[in-house]
Amino acid sequence: MRLSVVIPAYNEEKYIGACLEKLITEAGEDIFEIIVVDNASTDRTSAVAKKFKGVKVIREERKGLTRARQAGLLAAKGELVAYIDADTHIKPEWFHKVHKEFERNKRLVCLSAPYSLYDVSKWKRVAMWSYWNFLAYPTYALLMRYMVLGANFVAKRSVLLKIGGFDESIEFYGEDTDIARRLHKIGKVKFLRKSMVDSSPRRMEAEGWLRMGFKYGFNFVSEILMHKPLHQEYKDHR
Repeated sequence: MRLSVVIPAYNEEKYIGACLEKLITEAGEDIFEIIVVDNASTDRTSAVAKKFKGVKVIREERKGLTRARQAGLLAAKGELVAYIDADTHIKPEWFHKVHKEFERNKRLVCLSAPYSLYDVSKWKRVAMWSYWNFLAYPTYALLMRYMVLGANFVAKRSVLLKIGGFDESIEFYGEDTDIARRLHKIGKVKFLRKSMVDSSPRRMEAEGWLRMGFKYGFNFVSEILMHKPLHQEYKDHR
């Protein structure tokens, strides 16, 4: 199955270069195409992305994460569509694992995994590892039977289109839980606990780890129970 990688990017000139370099280096022939969705950026995001051979850059003037994800979905040609953030660093063999999982299980419609953090202290990395293993995974993946992390997931394009794609009324919080819940109605949504990518801690560092933890948790519960996020407003940290 051909794999398209979609990267939503708003004012990401500082991060997108390293993201693409890692992606191209580690994925190699496991990727069919890379699409950067310039989401109404006012900086050099597009210019930086266009320096990388083979990277397709499209423009989505309507700012918003779900709108950028949807634009990438409609532009993608692969049977599988992977979504990562512009500050994500892919680890070796990740996309090879993706192909193996989808080949092994025909009912699988979505595959996701957690992230670790770069540019933080050792104790913060340990705290994040503990969160995924002792709180998030048991609560979300085992109890709810589905979980998607927006910075690191792959889904079948046909199934994403079947459910109508992404809910563009959701601005930011809860969008990954929404897509996980709707995909779960069609097939299996699997969470690979040990297959991490690396991500920037900028949002947690800017807003505070505890505050962010509660905010993500409350929006997860709100999406599950009421099928809508608790918070619509969010801040961009660049």
